[in-house]
Amino acid sequence: MQVNEYFDGNVKSISFENSEGRVTSGVMSVGEYEFQTSEPERMKVISGELLVNLQGAEEFIPYSAGTEFRVAKGVKFMVKVEQSTAYLCFYG
Repeated sequence: MQVNEYFDGNVKSISFENSEGRVTSGVMSVGEYEFQTSEPERMKVISGELLVNLQGAEEFIPYSAGTEFRVAKGVKFMVKVEQSTAYLCFYG
């Protein structure tokens, strides 16, 4: 396992591998963040809500607990977090 910290500690995750492949489990504090993918990702919201603007979108789309979204390789996307939110990210 590896612990990762981004955006001055406002986004923290633990990465691991299992039968589903490479996964990170993390939490985002309130704020706005820009990410860029180096491979395809599937983000599943576990608790809270993420407002997501995928590259080229006109507006932010809400994803609440139990929902997920996919991001292609090489894409920048913005995330707004209005309450602390937990997520799982599956890679590949």
